[in-house]
Amino acid sequence: MAVKIRLQRKGRKKKPFYHIVAADARSPRDGKFIEKIGTYNPLTIPATIELDADIALKWLKNGAQPTDTARAILKFKGVYFRKHLQRGVTKGAFDQATADKMYEEWLGSKEAKVEQRRQEQLDTLEARRKKVFGVAPAKPVVEEKVEEAPVAAPTEEAATEEAPATDDTAAE
Repeated sequence: MAVKIRLQRKGRKKKPFYHIVAADARSPRDGKFIEKIGTYNPLTIPATIELDADIALKWLKNGAQPTDTARAILKFKGVYFRKHLQRGVTKGAFDQATADKMYEEWLGSKEAKVEQRRQEQLDTLEARRKKVFGVAPAKPVVEEKVEEAPVAAPTEEAATEEAPATDDTAAE
């Protein structure tokens, strides 16, 4: 049985959303699959990818062949880099701790690039809004809650002084 890692289309017309699955190569695109590995949303900028890298790595080690788009996603998320490092560990080029350290460094730099892209997109949107509306919308400010002293209940003397005043106004 040949296993492929591929995208399974979900979503509606002109609003694609994909599940990343391991499936038998003979099954149809949106048909039966063996295991769901993650999701991919190409409509967000940058694209949102949620992937269980351990499961994807397991399938790659077992011989699953990814499609072109699935391969690009796996490379982007670092699954192929982990596979490459694991081959180095099995061949004795370096130990597992070094491989883990190298992967963590790569992952940190990759997340920084993605966050920078996300921030650039937000800045572009803000500049466009400013151009169209003249003023950029105010960014939501997160205010810290300040505990106020509880309001003291009025004393009996204050209550009796206020009571006749309200009666006089009612009588008039």
